[in-house]
Amino acid sequence: MKKVSISKIVEKPVSGEWGNEAESETDGTPVIRNTNFSDDGRIDLHDVAFREIPDRKIEKKRLKPGDIIIEKSGGSKNQPVGRVVYFDIDDDKNYLFSNFTSAIRPKKDVEPKYVHYGLLHSYMRGGSELFQNKTTGIRNLQLKRYLDKVKIPLPSLSEQKAIVAKLDRAQRLIDIDKEMLSKYDNLIQSVFLEMFGDPITNSKGWKVGSITDYGSLKNGLNYSSNESGTKIRSLGVGDFGVLSKIDDIRAISRIELDEAPPENYLLKDNDLVFVRSNGNKELVGRCLVIYPGNEDVTFSGFCIRYRPKSSSINSTYLSHLFRVKSFRNYMLKDGRGANIQNINQKLLSQLDIPLPDISKQNQFAKNVEKLEGQILKTQTSRKKSEELFSSLVQGAFG
Repeated sequence: MKKVSISKIVEKPVSGEWGNEAESETDGTPVIRNTNFSDDGRIDLHDVAFREIPDRKIEKKRLKPGDIIIEKSGGSKNQPVGRVVYFDIDDDKNYLFSNFTSAIRPKKDVEPKYVHYGLLHSYMRGGSELFQNKTTGIRNLQLKRYLDKVKIPLPSLSEQKAIVAKLDRAQRLIDIDKEMLSKYDNLIQSVFLEMFGDPITNSKGWKVGSITDYGSLKNGLNYSSNESGTKIRSLGVGDFGVLSKIDDIRAISRIELDEAPPENYLLKDNDLVFVRSNGNKELVGRCLVIYPGNEDVTFSGFCIRYRPKSSSINSTYLSHLFRVKSFRNYMLKDGRGANIQNINQKLLSQLDIPLPDISKQNQFAKNVEKLEGQILKTQTSRKKSEELFSSLVQGAFG
């Protein structure tokens, strides 16, 4: 089947607007920006910006269902610029898109979401990496070249619609599993709050201390992609997802090093590992408990390890403390209330950690363990759903 350049099946890209800060939501226009991009190609409106935009620009640039928004500036070391989201919001608001993005509108003789899935597939394969410039830490997409060079198969319109319907159904299976995992997470948080109260107000009067009073922190291993000779599993940011625990390390990929890492870079059962830094701010500060057993597993330089050295603290309790919304907000806000970009050992050591009686912590861990079987089944189901989606996308776009 013939392939066509994206530029041949879309209208000329339109650059975004930023304007001035609006005094209130009612006075402003909602503007979709990079932080509203989800990894699955959908828009997340939970933190949309409201800006003052001239009426003439709103009329000229307002988004319509079927438009595709592409990130033209942004990205990071681990997240190339060029992400895409599909605009399918159909309400009475006029939505615009920021100056770090552009909007493309598929032509009328193609299915818009088919084009979106093609661009999403290109990005997930690293297609945008060859078309990015890096200036002062920001990556810029050579948008015209990218749209000219990226080609996708172009079957009949009816076939395009059939492929979109199939991919939408596969995405829905993933969504169902995500929703179920979210319900389990909410249930565990409810159990936590019922047993221990809000960790910020500490209404139950638990003893408070620093985690460094009960264990030690260590940054992860930095290494070069040019190293070779010794293979070892390495826990990286990509392994976290929504997990609070990893006890099957077979899914952790191996890296190659010139030599085996020192023993103090190897993980042990009951270690907690935090995401120290990442281009996706939602991942920063996440933590999980790991159980590598007898196998050597190291951890990435984008992570921080915490190793409990006291019988007064339970790793499961601690990992779920950091998942409580109020505590996570406390950790990730600076003195002015602004979100921080990364965490470090000093920040973690300065946090006030409520420390209930160890018997209470252990009881909570047992309650969590009762749910872990169902959580594991759902995680397995989600992985299969994601593999199905990837297979269908690969089959459609090659």
